[in-house]
Amino acid sequence: MTETATRSRLPLAFFVFFVVAMEATPAEAHLNSTGMGPIYDGMMHFLMSPEDIVPVFALALLAGLRGASHGRRALFVLPAAWFVGGLLGSTTAASNGNAVLSAASFLLFGGLLAADAKLPLPITTVLAALLGLYHGFLNGMGMGPLSFATLALLGLASAVFVLVALSAALVVQLRAHWARTAVRVAGSWVAACGLLMLGWAFRNR
Repeated sequence: MTETATRSRLPLAFFVFFVVAMEATPAEAHLNSTGMGPIYDGMMHFLMSPEDIVPVFALALLAGLRGASHGRRALFVLPAAWFVGGLLGSTTAASNGNAVLSAASFLLFGGLLAADAKLPLPITTVLAALLGLYHGFLNGMGMGPLSFATLALLGLASAVFVLVALSAALVVQLRAHWARTAVRVAGSWVAACGLLMLGWAFRNR
């Protein structure tokens, strides 16, 4: 594939991803059944939850910009923290979470990506752990019996792993300035969504 073709397709891929993510159906605390078992239910829950998938995507792109070591750290820390957070959340009653914190998640990761923040590896690790624990906890709430929740969370964590692996790997190999700028533009879109979510959260209070 030529450099020109790659240049023309990358912004389009980001655009398509965000359209699909933002048009997803609202996610509930209880998983919608796919009929294929709790692992697939967990995967679909993540893939149909833009409030989960967009911050993960932003963190993966940010880690990719920082290099292979950051990408690997996010790849393993984020799904593990998501799983642990989900197990902790499965012991509590269902809740819709905090809209302000969700908006802050968009703003934080989108802003860091847009700014191409030069984060040290320990900070990337902490951010991945916090993101995973918080969103995993929300996913785990009201999930039902521990045996079901464990399998569903394995599916969730697997989906997170795949998304981070693909996204970070895509960005790590980018060297052209225009391509890295396109990734940062995606971060500005995430931050803009966070601002809209924040305004909406305060409007409904």
